[in-house]
Amino acid sequence: MKQIFSLLLISCQCFSQQTQKPPLHGKHWMAITGKPLAATAGSMVFQKGGNAVDAACAMLAATCTMWDVLSWGGETQALIYNPKTGKVIGINALGVAPTGATVDFFKSKGYNFPPEYGPLAAVTPGTFGGLCLMLANYGKLSLKEVLSPSLQLAAGYPMEAQTANGIEKQKQRIKEWPYSKKVFLPHTGEKREAPDAGEIFVQKDLLETLTKLVDAEQQALKKGMNRKDAIMAAYDRFYKGDVAAEFVRGCKEQGGLITMQDLANWKPVEEEPLHVNYRGVEVYKLQQWTQGPMLLQSLNILENFDLKMMGYNSTRYIHTLYQTMNLAFADRDFYYGDPAFAPAEPMQGLLSKDYAKQRAKLITYDKNNPNIGPGDPYPFEGRANPYLDILKQRGFSFDGEGKSKPGFVPAHDSWNNQALNTSPTGGGLEGTYMERLWAGTTSVEAADEEGWVVSITPSGGWVPACIAGNTGIGMSQRLQSFVLDSTLNPFNVIEPGKRPRVTLTPTMALKDGKPFLSFAVQGGDTQDQNLLQFFLNMTEFGMTVQEATEAANINTNQLWLSLGGTKTEDRKPGTGHLLLNENTPVVIRKELRKMGYTLTLDDRTSGPINAIYFDWQHGSFWGGSSNHGEDYGICW
Repeated sequence: MKQIFSLLLISCQCFSQQTQKPPLHGKHWMAITGKPLAATAGSMVFQKGGNAVDAACAMLAATCTMWDVLSWGGETQALIYNPKTGKVIGINALGVAPTGATVDFFKSKGYNFPPEYGPLAAVTPGTFGGLCLMLANYGKLSLKEVLSPSLQLAAGYPMEAQTANGIEKQKQRIKEWPYSKKVFLPHTGEKREAPDAGEIFVQKDLLETLTKLVDAEQQALKKGMNRKDAIMAAYDRFYKGDVAAEFVRGCKEQGGLITMQDLANWKPVEEEPLHVNYRGVEVYKLQQWTQGPMLLQSLNILENFDLKMMGYNSTRYIHTLYQTMNLAFADRDFYYGDPAFAPAEPMQGLLSKDYAKQRAKLITYDKNNPNIGPGDPYPFEGRANPYLDILKQRGFSFDGEGKSKPGFVPAHDSWNNQALNTSPTGGGLEGTYMERLWAGTTSVEAADEEGWVVSITPSGGWVPACIAGNTGIGMSQRLQSFVLDSTLNPFNVIEPGKRPRVTLTPTMALKDGKPFLSFAVQGGDTQDQNLLQFFLNMTEFGMTVQEATEAANINTNQLWLSLGGTKTEDRKPGTGHLLLNENTPVVIRKELRKMGYTLTLDDRTSGPINAIYFDWQHGSFWGGSSNHGEDYGICW
């Protein structure tokens, strides 16, 4: 039976809302992600009778196959709302540091942080394991049905200009790795060595790998295994079988550290998400191995202010947001890490409403505070802070009530503003830094009429990716998010078997016990900044979901970068540096400069936000996708 789909168009002016894209309106299901063809993959699976988990897995697989700034060797972070239990479930499918990935190893090579490119940047691949876990436990269809669109894409699809031009831009680095060169540069020796936009891009090795995984499932079914066990048979072939062996061989051949034992020992994990209540809305994030709790901390602080009275993107609102995010980022940068490893992060204290009130008192309204540092959350969970000496060494101290006191900012904790390149638009941030700040990923949002909701922020193995042997799989680059210096973060020091603290951060919100919003965004350290403002745009300022995705944001750069160069100067905070939309009124710019801010102006102030709003009054879904990037949605 022929069906008609409501498409989220790249550009359309035939709608009543003042947005560049129209909102999606669906009744039965909704699928939104970073590529139009990948959204189509989600719709194909919905048409087969799949639920939102099946469709989300299909979109995840398609975005990996299309290199939407990620690959099959990357990592997956997800939140799932289960309508049968009324609970939000966390999926931790982030890889771990391999055998031999130690502080001494990387320091011996002259690094202050692990490298951002190549085989030594790789954690173990997590995405396929996460997909299998979600599909087996909460989906309805087989792996063969869910991977069918990706098999077709791997056999050949017309590559879009954004990816093709990105490959051409990175071709010199790609040539360092023979298997990457074979896949990405079909026109080696010509002026343009990457595929052209619209050229059919064929990935024979990846197609063979995906076929092997589907075959493992199908053979298991023929032997009488149930659906779940058959999916896990494919999982075993990826992490313990011939696919794993070729991945490890190709990794080691190019200088990587990942072993067969590393792959066999790794497992995806289901976890209880963290959450806070903001003015009657329960907001859920993954645990402190992501930066997600930073958004929760920010909401707790902002609850102490009347944001509506300040006005959307007024001087006072921008200043309050900036200071709030800096307070939360200072805690993120020092206290977040893998909860599976000692020491235990002080999350109870960090998410305490009383701690947030204490932090809120540090915000003054006359100027930027360049000395914001980590707070002391330990008293709010009945413990003494074991790291006060490190904080004092860094120049941060506390009064008798645990409030941070002004101190000097050590040279390694902030930029020398005079060293920054400036732009004609009045900004102070140079291109390389901004690329690191915005380093991309993608997002996946899905919902269905049964009540299943999925929000995923997958990443890793982006172009220029080092492909592991003849698997067609690009290795992750997430090892760079560890630190080698325990004084920067004693919870996130690299260690074999440990997960790095990542920026990847899907979000879900419930209201009156029912789904309210599901949303995610790409963009490195800016992710929770942009998601925070998206959420406030809807809850405080009454925007529709599409208006909120397109609305102008601000970004703070007063934080330690999670991605980037291997030297300390590549990562240190830009105190007082503020990204504003170029349409910000001149009077607000002047007022902010008087308060000590250095401004950068741009027409792009966030990564592409994708979101689903649940309209319980009318029994429908609203979909939103911001007005830049290739992100796209389909619904019915």
